[in-house]
Amino acid sequence: MEERYEHKTRMHIEEMVRICELKAKMLDKYVREEPMIRGPKFLARLRSHTVYENTPVKLICTVDGFPQPIVHLTVYCVCRCTTDDTAQYIAVAGNSHGQVSCQASIVVKRSVPLPGYTRSSLSFVFFFLYPVLSAAMLPKIHYTKINITFLEKFGPVFASEGGSASLTATMTLEPNLANLQPEAQWYRDDERLFDSKWVKIDTGRGVTTLTIPTLFKDDEGLYTLRMVTKGGTAEHSAFVSVADGPPPVPKAPGAPMDIKIHDANRDYVIVSWKPPNTTTEGPILGYFVDKCEVGTENWAQCNDHPIKICKYPVSGLFEGHSYYFRVRAVNSHGISKPCRMSDPIAALDPTEFEKLHGGFSWICAEKLEGEIFPYPSITSFHVSEIDRTYVVLSWKAPAYSSKAPMWYFIEKCLESGAWQRVNTQVPIRSPRYAVFDLAEGKQYQFRVLSANIYGNSEPSEPTAVVFYDYVYEMSSGVPSAPGQVIATRESDTSVLIQWAPPKEPNNLIGYYIDQCVKGSMDWESANHKPRKNTKFVVSGLTKGETYVFRVQAINEIGLSDESQESSPLTVKAALTHPSAPYDIGVLSCDGHSMVLNWKKPLHSGGSKIKEYYVDKRRSGTTMWREIHIPPVTERLYKVEGLTEGAVYQFHVYAANLAGLGPASKHSADFTCEAWTMPEPGPAYDLTFTEVRDDSVVVEWQKPVYPGSGPITGYHVEYAKKGTSEWTTANQTAVSHRFHKVTNLEVGTSYLFRVRAVNAAGVGMASMASDPVTAKAVAGSQEVSCVVDEKSGDIVMSFESCQISEGSQFIWKKDYKEITDFSKGVVIKTEGSTSKMIFTNADKEDFGTYSVSVTNTEGVSSSHTITAEELAKMLALSYEIRHPIIPLKSELAYKILERGRMRFWLQAEEISSKVTYKFFANNKELSGPNKMGHDVSTGIIEFIMDHFTEENEGTFTCQITDGGGKAQSSLVLIGDAFKAALAEADFQRREYIRVKEGPHFSEFLTLQVGDDCSVTLVCKVANLKKESVFHWFKEDTEIIPDVKPDLGSGVCKLPIKLFSLKTAGLYKATISDDRGKDMSQIDISGKVFEDAINKISQLAGASAAELVISCTATGIQLQYKDKGKYSIFITDPENSHKRTLDLSGDGQYSLSFSLSQYRGKVVGGLPDVVTIMEKKTLSLTCTVRGDPKPQVSWLKNGADVEPDDQVNYQITDGKFASLTIKGVSMEDSGRYTMIVQNKYGGESVDIVVSVYRHGEKIPEAKPTLTPKTIIPPKLPIEIPQPKTQPAPAPAPAPSPAPPKAAPGRGMKSPTPTRRK
Repeated sequence: MEERYEHKTRMHIEEMVRICELKAKMLDKYVREEPMIRGPKFLARLRSHTVYENTPVKLICTVDGFPQPIVHLTVYCVCRCTTDDTAQYIAVAGNSHGQVSCQASIVVKRSVPLPGYTRSSLSFVFFFLYPVLSAAMLPKIHYTKINITFLEKFGPVFASEGGSASLTATMTLEPNLANLQPEAQWYRDDERLFDSKWVKIDTGRGVTTLTIPTLFKDDEGLYTLRMVTKGGTAEHSAFVSVADGPPPVPKAPGAPMDIKIHDANRDYVIVSWKPPNTTTEGPILGYFVDKCEVGTENWAQCNDHPIKICKYPVSGLFEGHSYYFRVRAVNSHGISKPCRMSDPIAALDPTEFEKLHGGFSWICAEKLEGEIFPYPSITSFHVSEIDRTYVVLSWKAPAYSSKAPMWYFIEKCLESGAWQRVNTQVPIRSPRYAVFDLAEGKQYQFRVLSANIYGNSEPSEPTAVVFYDYVYEMSSGVPSAPGQVIATRESDTSVLIQWAPPKEPNNLIGYYIDQCVKGSMDWESANHKPRKNTKFVVSGLTKGETYVFRVQAINEIGLSDESQESSPLTVKAALTHPSAPYDIGVLSCDGHSMVLNWKKPLHSGGSKIKEYYVDKRRSGTTMWREIHIPPVTERLYKVEGLTEGAVYQFHVYAANLAGLGPASKHSADFTCEAWTMPEPGPAYDLTFTEVRDDSVVVEWQKPVYPGSGPITGYHVEYAKKGTSEWTTANQTAVSHRFHKVTNLEVGTSYLFRVRAVNAAGVGMASMASDPVTAKAVAGSQEVSCVVDEKSGDIVMSFESCQISEGSQFIWKKDYKEITDFSKGVVIKTEGSTSKMIFTNADKEDFGTYSVSVTNTEGVSSSHTITAEELAKMLALSYEIRHPIIPLKSELAYKILERGRMRFWLQAEEISSKVTYKFFANNKELSGPNKMGHDVSTGIIEFIMDHFTEENEGTFTCQITDGGGKAQSSLVLIGDAFKAALAEADFQRREYIRVKEGPHFSEFLTLQVGDDCSVTLVCKVANLKKESVFHWFKEDTEIIPDVKPDLGSGVCKLPIKLFSLKTAGLYKATISDDRGKDMSQIDISGKVFEDAINKISQLAGASAAELVISCTATGIQLQYKDKGKYSIFITDPENSHKRTLDLSGDGQYSLSFSLSQYRGKVVGGLPDVVTIMEKKTLSLTCTVRGDPKPQVSWLKNGADVEPDDQVNYQITDGKFASLTIKGVSMEDSGRYTMIVQNKYGGESVDIVVSVYRHGEKIPEAKPTLTPKTIIPPKLPIEIPQPKTQPAPAPAPAPSPAPPKAAPGRGMKSPTPTRRK
């Protein structure tokens, strides 16, 4: 028997050693692990045992190794041993780098019954009495209670991917025992963290720190520190938010996260992950999966095309190799950063994987023998997972007791009905397998059979028909939108969000929460890692800001639709109960009642304290009785119905919206005895404002008990905290109930009290105040007082360095709260800034103004306005309230379609209450629908539908906005008016004419040929045979010698003998049954002058030399005709001269220049004159000419007639002047001065603008107005040289003289057609 036992054991050991060596060789071939990776090692080996029947036995061993660096403590337990359990037991442990085993024997002996006991009764005693006896003998354990107090706690962390974060907490231990130090346990979302390459934990000496060297979105979550002792646990939590880091390309998606490996097998793994949030980026189009073999840095992309589902099977792996995996997201803008790589995973059969990663196989040596049969049929065969190109099959392993190895075969069947074996090369040993390379859209069935070296079992029942509808999966696979979202207040920087789960979860993974400031559309992600719960605390919000929230559900296919937005919620701290009032005192007693006062709670609980409850009891008793219903709202209460001489105690409760707070500490014993002293009672309710480094302002309420006479003043006393030496701050009593205590020591705490004074003396001291430290609040500011530049109001402004829920700004004058707002005092508060505005300030408003902010650490300030300072501010206010509205642009016009005129101007700034009027030649233009303004741009406009010749003159706009006024005028006269009128007519015709009819593609123009010929030219288009063309001059039809060439569309009209006689208004018309179009040109003014200048230029350049021609009567020359004859042909640019010499001996030249003799304006006149109404206008300049020129004046093209008011003259032939006495608005306009003699002259323009008294002076904008040259009178008399007298030569013949131009010339009113 022993030999057989030893033989079986030796065979088994040799077999196991051979398997281990084979495994080790196979694994060593591909080992490329990091230095820290090692094979398994037993730290505590198995121990053999010899026991009696029916007794329990445990075999225990401990193993270490990596992967699986955690020590495994494995237990094999037999509760009640029998002799059949006698055997040698072997424990086998392994990982991807090796395998080890150890063994131990269990020998079970038969027990001998005790006298009087049977075996069954002995077992009963052993198993049922032993625990009772053992429990009774165990002493009760009392653990040492260690109190842990956190001194510094870590707060919420907001970081981005790629950064780092550290969470540190310091604490004190009481008692601090070296051998009983607490254990620091760190958790993320209730999952414990251990020291690893991702997380570093350092604990010791009252400090524990968790450091994340490189942040990924996987690290986001609620981090909890638990300090664990045997006597209890102390913990603290804070949220760590990890936002997406900068994308590789703009608007690329964030990285996926939480990558996991499933179904690892010999040649494949299935990788899954969670999708990123896409609040601001475009939708995810798919994902790329990358792999990298352990020991290398070569990442290879596994899929050629992006996959849309967050799961992907990676096949083609090498058995026994270890791999890392990562995932990248793709959208229309680019590819994201990769997620954090997975832990290394070995490509092994699942059964081998369990053995090599810490699994143990317990083998009983005796049980290796037995009959060997094929496996029985497999049951529970089903499809556990289905995708586009693969399925995962699962089944229940059958009962099997043979020692021969077992494996499985998978078979598939298409619609043809033939079964094909899937795994012919790779044996399957685990009851789960993935079948790849399936055709999308095909129908399959699968079955499995087991096998060993002796044969195969019967196939299992086939699965149902497997068909994957990808389109349906993608369209209906995402979860439905979550339900109602509710936001509730949590703290002053966080909000609790709760929502209803989606009705169709569809394998829900978690939720993303988005936040947005109310009124904006800038949605931001509140979490960057999916949350599984239906509630979430959004941290890092701005206090006082209003937010809305929404939620999206996600699964492996993608994100659901957004939920409905939550109701807007302002971030505020949640309400709590107020703390207890304190320092109850008596202010007066008449023997039957007492007047009580107490100090308000130090903490209001985030809400205003609404009421107080007062209870009383007799001293020495325990029963408290409520003494008033309903509760009181003030901290002053008269308790009536008391017994004279009795001793009472009182306590007070405070209540707010959250409920009733705790009771105050009971008061001292108060005896109900009437006060009869002549001095005043105590003051009460001492408050402190304007706390600075060396001063503080004390305020108080007057005593309830005045004593025997009226109160005449007060004394303020103070003492350093911890001392009883009281110092009087004011030796002379102050009559008001405030006083500024100075000369304090910075940083020192003081107590204050107040004594009232009357004729009888100094009264009782008030209850001492709470300690006040003479130190200014950090960041405190002073009250500023300015005059508003826009409204002229006197504004006192104060910005608080602290603000909290329920804070109010209390403004006071001479430390009395301002409650009367009937005199134009307005208080406006916005955020942390409050303003007191004097809209109607007067000389009596000087004094000291103070402001204090409630629910802060005493933030307050004051400002004193003296009478002199107030007078200066009132003067500045008047100037601001009666301003001249500045204009960006003066009144101008623009011609719109239909020929409408738009008159407009632009002010620097206008309000919505602006009013304005438009005038044309001092007549108001009406029509409210035609006027309008834009507050944002400051533009004011008026639309005139019909602009006609009657509208020539001056247009004016008057603006009134508050106290400001402005006026602007536009002068449309002469050429400027004609040009505007012509443009309006053109636009009107363009609008009303039929676009499909005949029309002028090029309007009439005047052309001068090289031969000095003058021709009118135009071009017509869209003609037909019936189209008719006509020429007109001054409405008289012209019949040309040559008919217009309508075939080419170019029509010409030659003008013979071009002169002033041929000047005038020319028209051309084209018409047929579809409509009529017209073009006109006014050949006069500048158009005529330009043509003459062109002819002169051509004639001068081509003129021949002078010759003498014989007439019909012959050549008749006399001696007096002797001399040199010359002719000058001039244009604006050049002068051409031709000469004929008839002088013979003693000849002289007649060459001269007329420009030195004609009338000229030497200087002295401005371009623009601005003058106030009723003033005297004097325009004076110097003129020159030989002979002395004549001067005439025009206004808007009309002659200026002298009268009693208007006078013009020329003095000494060179000083010309125009004087207008008492100018009025009608005198505005364009004035023209003409200086002329027989050799010609010139004219200049002056624009005169008259404004009324009190109006803003119009801005003078001079324009460069060229002088207009006036040709000489014909015939020209040649002046004689002054050096030697000579007879005047005969005048040369010239064409008829033109009229003197009154202005600068006139443009054609018919402009060129716009393209």
